Order: sequence, then C-alpha cells, then structure tokens
Amino acid sequence: MPAQTVPLVVLASAVLHAVWNALAHGVRDKLAGFALMNTAFLGCGALLACFTPLPDPAAWPYIAASTALQVGYQLLLLQAYRLGDFGQMYPIARGTSPLVVALLAATVLGPGLPGGKLAGVVVISAGLVGLALAGGVPGRAQLPALAAAVGTGVMIAGYTVVDGTGVRLAGGSAGYIAWMFLTQGAAMLTVAAALRGRALPGQLRVGWRQGVAGGLMSLTAYGLVVWAQAQPGSDLATVAALRETSIVIAAVIGAVVLREGLGRIRLAASAAVLAGIAVLELVHG
Repeated sequence: MPAQTVPLVVLASAVLHAVWNALAHGVRDKLAGFALMNTAFLGCGALLACFTPLPDPAAWPYIAASTALQVGYQLLLLQAYRLGDFGQMYPIARGTSPLVVALLAATVLGPGLPGGKLAGVVVISAGLVGLALAGGVPGRAQLPALAAAVGTGVMIAGYTVVDGTGVRLAGGSAGYIAWMFLTQGAAMLTVAAALRGRALPGQLRVGWRQGVAGGLMSLTAYGLVVWAQAQPGSDLATVAALRETSIVIAAVIGAVVLREGLGRIRLAASAAVLAGIAVLELVHG
C-alpha cells in the first residue's frame, strides 16, 4: 500500500465530516434532520450487529454512557446550528473537545501537562477565543449559540474518553461500534418522537434524502478513520491530527459556500485551533 494512502483516507474522512455537518446546518427542521441521520445509524448498526460478536459484559456500561453522551452531543449541536453560523459553531465545537480531553488528562487522569502539550492548550484556547470574538465581544443574544457549541465540544470529549475505555473492554472493536451506533440511533429517534409525537413521521418525509445522506456520510467518515487507525505502522497521533483538518475545511465552507461573514478571521482562528490540536497530538513531553 502506498505510504500516502492513509493520510489521503483520513483527509477524505475530514472532508466528509465537515460536509455532513454543513448539510445538518442547512436543514430547516434540524431535529427531523438529525432523526433521519440516526435512522442510518440504527440500520447500519443493526446490520453490523448481526455479523459481529456481542461486546463483553464489562463494555455495556460504557455503551450506555456513550449513548447518553452522543444524544446530548446531537441535541447541543443542532441547537448551536439553529442559533449560530456554521463557520463559527463547528470549529468551536470540534476545537473544544481536544482541549477538554487534554485538561482532563492533566488534572484528573495524569500528573500534569508537559511543556509541549501546554503550548498546544494555549494555542487552541487562543484560536477558540478568536472564533468567539471574531465579530466583536459577544452580546447576550450570541451567548446561547456559543454555550451550545462549547457544550457540544464537552460532549464530544466525554464520549471520546468513554469509548476509548469501553472499546478496550469489549473484546473487539466491531461489536462495540455496531452496538454504539444501534443504541445511539434508537435513543435519538426515541427523543425525537417524544418531542414531536405523532407529527414526526410526516416531518421525516420532508428532506429525507438530505438527512439519510448526512447519516451515511457520518458513518463513512468514522469508518475511514477506524480503517486508517488499524493499518500496520499507522501513527495514531498523526491520524488524529489530520482528522481535525475538518475544522479548517468547515471554516472554508462557511466562508466560500455559505457566504457567512468574517470568513478570513474565522479561517485564521480555525487554523490556530488546528495547529494547537496538532501540537497536542504530535508533541511528546
């Protein structure tokens, strides 16, 4: 296999991740759109579960916790997309996650941050502040959108830590992934049904192609990263850093495709977030 194949696959995953999020931002009825995406998760998870062994019993509490965090993540993300610009909300959400994971690792799980990683935290923080202040000091009207984006990042950090432990206890990654998608899809559809009641089936018929396409893109993006991480000689830190190029891709989509304002400022701040993530992932000590 050519040496450049893995980086190209990870970059393709980053593009797909940014694109499905742009689709989700553009859906008029965002709850229905996310519900449609979860029909893809549910169907693919159920299909995969038929051909993979059940996870070890020790992994089920982690699957349950991941499901709750994934639902929280989606509800906060759709709220952020309702209230804010895509080119601002996506980078804040994605950039907050590695920052929270690094701080948790330093304060709860480890002895502290070494100098190199501390530099990464500082750069990410500066980029996130730049994104938040791109249009000036946020007023009261902008705070709910920013809070939802930051909350989304906290949820991403939560399920990242939970899944990192759960998959090691499952006895096989395929079974864990299958049940994670199955339970996540079922839970999110249950929440959508509880919120919309009998009106939901009719609402799902509107824009169903876009919603299902977003779900399949999300699954494909995740699958490509898992494949890249499993390749012999693959550098997991490099894969993780390359995956977050979706932050800059999203900023470009917001500025060029969606024609949101402050494109250059947000692009520069997003690049700073990406640089900080790269430092966190690639610098040791």
